Amino acid sequence: MNVVFISPHFPSQFFHFVTALRSLGVNVLGIGDASYDALRPELREALTEYFFTPRLDDYDALLRATGYFTWRHGRIDRIDSLNETWLEVEARLREDFHVPGLQPADIARLRSKQGMHDVFKGAGVPHPDAIPVRDAAGVKAFARRVGYPLVLKPDVGVGAARTFKVSTDAEVDAAFGESLSGYVAQAYVRGTIVTYDGLVDRDGHIVFVFSHEYSDGIMETVLEQRDLAIWSHKEIPPALDKLGRKAVAVLGLRERWFHLEFFRLSDGSYVALEANLRPPGAFLPDMMNYACDIDVYRLWARMMAGEDVRSFRYAPKYHVCHAARRSSHRYRYGHQEVVNRLGEALLLHREMPAVYKSALGEEMYLTRHQELPAMLDALRFIQTPA
Repeated sequence: MNVVFISPHFPSQFFHFVTALRSLGVNVLGIGDASYDALRPELREALTEYFFTPRLDDYDALLRATGYFTWRHGRIDRIDSLNETWLEVEARLREDFHVPGLQPADIARLRSKQGMHDVFKGAGVPHPDAIPVRDAAGVKAFARRVGYPLVLKPDVGVGAARTFKVSTDAEVDAAFGESLSGYVAQAYVRGTIVTYDGLVDRDGHIVFVFSHEYSDGIMETVLEQRDLAIWSHKEIPPALDKLGRKAVAVLGLRERWFHLEFFRLSDGSYVALEANLRPPGAFLPDMMNYACDIDVYRLWARMMAGEDVRSFRYAPKYHVCHAARRSSHRYRYGHQEVVNRLGEALLLHREMPAVYKSALGEEMYLTRHQELPAMLDALRFIQTPA
């Protein structure tokens, strides 16, 4: 089996996907913008071959690389990166090389905010009303129908990049001081963000599912530079599980990760925010592993290699928390005090890559606890301001 893996070196922990594939006898053919010598040794050992290109957004270069791999190794069976940035180029390559998986038409329908809106609304999955942004008058008319505030966001985007909130007609006029081409306006929803993350096999069966909670919305975290925290739940509320399964079914995903975000409202109901056709970002795959003492990297690889993984069993044993800190903030407790306080509950301490810092801060502590109150107590200790 030949699998082309785009950007196998970033995010840094994604090398586990490659090593898991290789351990199952899969030929993994990497395309990346890091030099071969810069790859970590485990990744170099796991890759059957590697094609360097200085720009992964150069489609002609990716086309040549995949063509070269086909000449060298035969038919390409799968193409993936598990990375939001490269979803469109993956799909184009699949179409050009007749490889199964999401195609350009699927990406256009499922990755855009307006496309998600139409899919969810059509299936009866609660979702905030949204319209394409064309002019200020249209946005104001939409506000008269659904009420202020509104969220203006790129129709295709990730991590709340270039996303902001408007609360008055005057703020709408001010927003049009810059180009809003390719934007949507969405009704603002007040609630807590919870995720519905997992894997579906090639028949569309969910084989693994997990849920995380965010301390704040990503938009608010980015715009106000808040200290974000993300933690895992041991149990998924039945209402969320029912709605999550309905959303996965209507998206029609096969042999794929999903990362769905929902608002939990004050009355305990849920509203779908957006669907991401990839694993959850940052260290959330590792958080799943630590929470259940499993290996989701290998589970994905087994599925890709053609194994029947429907009998996979797991049970969340811990609450795992990603606690962020920012260099622009001052904290009551220094790093060594945090290390001493957490003891064995501290799993990892890492400086975050530059691309994550706007949303996730400059450093993070990953902690694990059997009980939620102990986890929340540790989180407060880490993020208590000076």
